[in-house]
Amino acid sequence: MRPAAWLLSVALLGGGAQAELRLSLASEGLDNTQRQASQALLDEAMGALPPSFRERLDRDVEVRWSANLPEAVYGRASRPDRLLLNARLLPALADGSAARTPTERPHGTLRRELLATVLHELTHLYDRARLWSADEWRRLQHCRQRAASNGLVGLPDDCRGQTERRFTLSDDPRLLDLAGWPQRVGRRGAREADNDQEARSPDTYELSNPREFVAVNMEYFLLDPAYACRRPALYRHFRQHFDWAPADAAPCPGSYPFLNAGRDFARQPLGQLDPERVYSVDYLLAEANDNWVSRWGHSMLRLVICAPGRPRGPDCRLDLDQHLVLSYRAFVNDVQLSSWDGLTGAYPSRLFVLPLDQVIDEYTKVELRSLSSLPLRLSRQELHGLVERAAEQHWSYDGHYWFISNNCAVETLKLLRSGTGQRELVGLDSIMPNGLLDLLEARGLADRSVLADDKEALRLGYRFDSFRDRYQAMFAVLQTRLDVPQSRVEDWLELSAAQRRAWIARADLRAAAAMLLLEQAAVRRQLLIAQDELKRNYMNVRDQLGQSRFSKAGDALQAILANSGYLSRPAELLDSGYGLPQPGEWQRLEQQSGERQQYLRSLSDELEQEVRRLLDPERIGEIEAGEANLQALGERLRELHKASGGLQLP
Repeated sequence: MRPAAWLLSVALLGGGAQAELRLSLASEGLDNTQRQASQALLDEAMGALPPSFRERLDRDVEVRWSANLPEAVYGRASRPDRLLLNARLLPALADGSAARTPTERPHGTLRRELLATVLHELTHLYDRARLWSADEWRRLQHCRQRAASNGLVGLPDDCRGQTERRFTLSDDPRLLDLAGWPQRVGRRGAREADNDQEARSPDTYELSNPREFVAVNMEYFLLDPAYACRRPALYRHFRQHFDWAPADAAPCPGSYPFLNAGRDFARQPLGQLDPERVYSVDYLLAEANDNWVSRWGHSMLRLVICAPGRPRGPDCRLDLDQHLVLSYRAFVNDVQLSSWDGLTGAYPSRLFVLPLDQVIDEYTKVELRSLSSLPLRLSRQELHGLVERAAEQHWSYDGHYWFISNNCAVETLKLLRSGTGQRELVGLDSIMPNGLLDLLEARGLADRSVLADDKEALRLGYRFDSFRDRYQAMFAVLQTRLDVPQSRVEDWLELSAAQRRAWIARADLRAAAAMLLLEQAAVRRQLLIAQDELKRNYMNVRDQLGQSRFSKAGDALQAILANSGYLSRPAELLDSGYGLPQPGEWQRLEQQSGERQQYLRSLSDELEQEVRRLLDPERIGEIEAGEANLQALGERLRELHKASGGLQLP
C-alpha cells in the first residue's frame, strides 16, 4: 500500500468515534429570547433521536427560520444540510405561548407540532442517506483505498460484504409490508401503488408515499408513549432497526378489541382477542362449487382459541364455540353482487371476524361446500405476530376487492406475509385459494396430513363435510323405500313442495325421517332463493320506495345495510385516536357497538315482519308450502312412531 493511501485510511478509521449529527442554528436576525427558544427546541429534538440515528446521519445541518414557506407548512428540509422552519411560528415559540396553543394537528400544541416537524424533516434526511453507520462507511472507504492502491477492479475478497444492498427505512420490504404497500401478486416483487390502511390513521399524509409514512410514524414512535400499543408491529420494526426504543413507552394490554360480524344481532359484538389463548392458526379452505365467483374455493384463517381456563394444547380444538374465522370478503352494501363490479374493484375488501359455527353452517348447510382446516406451522412468535397483525388490519384496512387480482387468496397471503414475516412466503404468488394451499403445503407451511383419516379429521375438526353427502344418503333411503324416480338429491329438491307432498302419505318411519331432513333443506334453499329475489326486488323499486307498497320493508333493509358496515369497518365507531383502540376508548366502543347492535336487531325484527311484502307471491307460496310439508311430516312421524310402539328407527 502506498504511504499516502495508508495515512488516509488511518485517518478515516480513526475519526469514527466523534461522528454524529450536528444541528446548527442560523441565529442572525434573532434576539436572545428567540435564540434560546430555538436552541431549546433543537436540543429537545436531538435528545429524542435514537443514538444510531445521530451516528449514521453524520453531518452538519443548518436550521434556519424562513419567511418564504407556505403558511400551512411548518418546516421543510430544503437541502441535505439545511432545515427551514416557518418564521411566522417563531414569536409564539419565543414567548412560550406555543406550548399552550392548541392546534388541529394531531400532536396537540403548536410547540409539539414544531418539535414533530423537526423530527419529521430529519427523518427525511436520514431516509435519503445510505444506511451505513459511521464506522461501516469508513471501513468501506478503507477497502476502496486498498483496492485502488493494489490496482484491483472491485473490492478485496475480505471486503465483499461491504457491497451488500442496504435498504433505507422507506424501501425496506418488511416495513412496506407493515406500512400498507404489499407485494402485488404476479408482478415479481412490485408493490401496490396505493395504501388502503386508511382507517384510524394518525395523519392521512402518511398514506401519500412510503417516505412520508416513515417520517410521520417516526414522529409518533419518538413522541407518543402509546405508539407501542397502537401500532405494535411498526414499533417493533423501528426498535429493531435502531436497536433502541423510547424510555417512556406505555405498557400495553394483553388483548386486542375486535367486532364479531356474526349474524346474531342479539349479542354484544365487541370482544377481546388474547393471543395467549390462541393454540393454532389453520388455513381454512371452503371447497369450490359451480358458482363462478367460488370455482376455486374460498381462503380463510381459523383461530383455534382455547376456552377460558383451559391450558393451550390439542384439546382446544374441541372448543369450537370459542374459535374465530378471519375472512377477507367483498363488502356488498348495494345488496346485489355484480360480477362487473367485482372485476373493477368497486367493492370494499374488508377483514371480517366471524364465529366458526356460523362459517360452518354457511358453507356446509347453505352452500353445500365442505371445509378443510389445515394447521399452519408457525412458531409462537409468528403466531402472536399474525394475530396482532390481523387485529391491526381489522381496525385500519379498507381495500378494494377484485375477483381476479385482489381476492380472498391474495388478501390472506398478504396477511400471512406481514403477520409472520416468514421468508418462505415472500416468493409465493397465487390468486386461487386452492392453489395457495398447494403452495403452502409444498413449502412445508401447511399440514395436509391431518386429512389422511377421514373419521379422525371429522372428529377433531380438521374437516367439516358438506351436508350434500348427508342429503344424498337420505335421498338413497327414499329411492330404496319409496322408489322415487329422481336419481340425484338435487333433482328431488328441484321439485315443488306440492310434488314432494304427494309422497308423504306413502312414507314409512325411516323414509319419513329422511324426508323431514330433506324438506328442511328444501325450505332452507327456498329461503336462500328468496333472499336473492328480495335483493333484486329491492333494487328494482328502491327509487320509488317512498310511494310504494315496499316502503316499510325496503326502508328497514336499506337501514340494515347502511348500519351493518361497522361490523367490518369498526373504525366508524371512534372519531379520534389511531391504530388499535386503547383501554380508554373501549368504554365508548362498547357503548357505540351495543347501541348499533340493538338498532340492527330492531330493524331485523321489523324486516322479518315485512319481508314477505317484497317477495313474489309464487315464492311466498312455495315457502309456505314447504313449511306445511314440515308440519305434515312431523305429524306423520308421530303417527308412525306411535303405531310402532315407540320402536327406534331401523
